[in-house]
Amino acid sequence: MAPGEKANDFKGTVKKLFRYLKGYRLGIFFCLLFAIGSSVFSIIGPKILGRATTEISTGLISKLTGGEGINFDKIQTILLTLLILYIISASFSIIQSLIMSEVTERISYKLRKELSIKMNHIPLKYFEERTNGEVLSILTNDIDTLSNNLSQSLSQVISSIVTLIGIIIMMLSISPILTGASLLILPVSLLLIMFVVRRSQKYFVMQQEYLAEVNSQVEEIYAGHVIVKTFNREDKAREAFNEANEKLYHTAWKSQFLSGMMHPIMSFIGNLGYVMISIFGGYLTIQGKLEIGYILSFSQYIRQFNQPIAQIAQIANLLQSMAAAAERVFAFLETEEEIETKVGDIDLDKIKGTVEFKKVAFGYTEDKKIIKDFSAKVKPGQKIAIVGPTGAGKTTIVKLLMRFYDVDEGMITVDGKNIQEYTRSELRSLFGMVLQDTWLFSGTIEDNIRYGKLDSTFEEIETVARTSRIEHFIKTLPDGYGMEINEEASNISEGQKQLLTIARVILKNPKILILDEATSSVDTRLELLIQEAMDQLMQGRTSFIIAHRLSTIRNADLILVMQDGDIVEQGTHDELLKKNGFYAKLYNSQFEE
Repeated sequence: MAPGEKANDFKGTVKKLFRYLKGYRLGIFFCLLFAIGSSVFSIIGPKILGRATTEISTGLISKLTGGEGINFDKIQTILLTLLILYIISASFSIIQSLIMSEVTERISYKLRKELSIKMNHIPLKYFEERTNGEVLSILTNDIDTLSNNLSQSLSQVISSIVTLIGIIIMMLSISPILTGASLLILPVSLLLIMFVVRRSQKYFVMQQEYLAEVNSQVEEIYAGHVIVKTFNREDKAREAFNEANEKLYHTAWKSQFLSGMMHPIMSFIGNLGYVMISIFGGYLTIQGKLEIGYILSFSQYIRQFNQPIAQIAQIANLLQSMAAAAERVFAFLETEEEIETKVGDIDLDKIKGTVEFKKVAFGYTEDKKIIKDFSAKVKPGQKIAIVGPTGAGKTTIVKLLMRFYDVDEGMITVDGKNIQEYTRSELRSLFGMVLQDTWLFSGTIEDNIRYGKLDSTFEEIETVARTSRIEHFIKTLPDGYGMEINEEASNISEGQKQLLTIARVILKNPKILILDEATSSVDTRLELLIQEAMDQLMQGRTSFIIAHRLSTIRNADLILVMQDGDIVEQGTHDELLKKNGFYAKLYNSQFEE
């Protein structure tokens, strides 16, 4: 009876969901038909069982008064009929479950497929504004919630309503008077349930809040346990956890206690119903207005009566959480996509690698410009270094060049053609990137290198491994190129990861290179090795190098010095040092004692 998560637009979300269900109307129709059939055959059972009880009772009385006694043939016929009804009911229930499972899994499959396709068309901005956990939750948890709840709710709501109506009809067919007396306890039951739900709801909400707080603390302390130990903050962490855990304990036991009261309350009310049936049923039987077996039937119907009511209450929660999950899924699917400006008819083999920025201006928000007036021309094969303090706009330049974002003003051209005249796929195929944060996939070393060019041969992979200075390391491994890299790539060092990403880019053989802080997270020895690999990679290619360590870009053909979104200086390393300006200050500050 815990409150379900609510959707902001329940009706709108349900309408969208029904549009997905339209393609499976026939399956849903048969599912609901079998659900109704299962409920109907199950409802008839207690009344037939009552007839058997009456037959036994009549036979015993007859035997005592000198009659023929119990008619076992008739009882056998009744019980066989009852068995067949229950078998049919169970069969219908199994069939409707199979159909509903098929329908919901097909819908889940379709949604996952659409989400996967959508991911590749959503702008980078969407993912930068959200945590990885939020996006992963939509792709995994929300789809599972939608699938599971949809499977349960559609068939259950029909069977519960049919069962509830059917029970009332069967009770009325046995005795309207006894039915009216039995239903008198229903308002009492509902009032008690509402009282418990209202009292427990606030504790369930608080329980979820404190549970999230406890989980957050556990995750934070686990992830940063080395820092906690380094600063001797174990006691402080324990105190904070105990405080949150204490709050969770008090709210959790209250919510669980109140929700746990539901069963004894319902049992007590059910027992009152049995007492009422026994008294009124016995009186009506003595009066000859009710068969004795129907008292047993009525008892079973009363016992079953509360079940569909509880199911409907549970389904209401399922529908709410299903709608909330579906709302997030549909919001993802309706996210505005990257707009392609051209069809794509450019011969990429003829690209030389001339890149020009013409009065480029850009801001992630309208009120704050990151790049204000950026102009630069890069000739084919040149090494261009972009330097400047944090926040100067260096990485933003790369994002604009790759069209992860489009410029607000001005233009960027490749070989004299505006990059918006290329499709994004065409444009990005020209570039190879080596980033500060390396990323390797689960799989073998060979698979990770081949990611740069999926149709490459093993000989090509060996050649690029040699060029990128990683071959010696690979040969020292027990499985060589077949070594499996684990999920977090923790079984190889940062420098080795970087060399593998360089090998991957060399295999791609791009026209233009982007090296973003590629050596900032490794030691000096590995930095020299990586620098050698990158020098080999940059030969004959237009290269953009973003670096904090200014010693690594001394041989650049052109250094662009950025500050507050503008180029404040440009020239070679020696020329900029002679100017004794902003670059000279940056460079000298890294070598001051």
